[in-house]
Amino acid sequence: MGESEGIRLPSSGLAEDILARFMEKAQEELNAQVVAAEKMRGETMFHLVAFTLGREEYGVEINSVQEIIRAADITPVPGAPVHVTGVINLRGKIIPVVDLRRRFGLPEIEANEEQRIIIVEIGEKRLGMLVDGVSQVIRIPSAVIEEIPEEATTLDENYIKGIGKLEGRLIVILDLNRSLLVSLR
Repeated sequence: MGESEGIRLPSSGLAEDILARFMEKAQEELNAQVVAAEKMRGETMFHLVAFTLGREEYGVEINSVQEIIRAADITPVPGAPVHVTGVINLRGKIIPVVDLRRRFGLPEIEANEEQRIIIVEIGEKRLGMLVDGVSQVIRIPSAVIEEIPEEATTLDENYIKGIGKLEGRLIVILDLNRSLLVSLR
């Protein structure tokens, strides 16, 4: 595997990093094939990374997700907004980490092995979202996604794109622009 195949090897050379890069490339190719098949059928699907905060399940569109890493080595930043836990150094880039529990007004929990940081890209910005755990990558037909009733949220806190109903589960689909970028101001 070299540069000619389109996979950039990490500088660390660790087997875990190399495998992650290979899997990322394979997943991108599979996603492109699935999207092409859906277009042929005329079906619109949402492809989401599902994660948990407490007992609730949330999702963000997979095309915004860069990677998912273990929650470790977060450096606090004095004077940062209350929702920003700190920053991490991800392969030489400083990435702010937003604690979604704090952002959504949920009680804090002790750090544990299940917590993950989902690295997302919103426009030109890369941010990390600290979550309780990542459950799976799912596809939801647009037909089963409903808008949240306006009575359920305030205008200032409406960071929800919709609610997906899938196999007896409700998945809150986040609008990253509203849930993350607004919290950094």
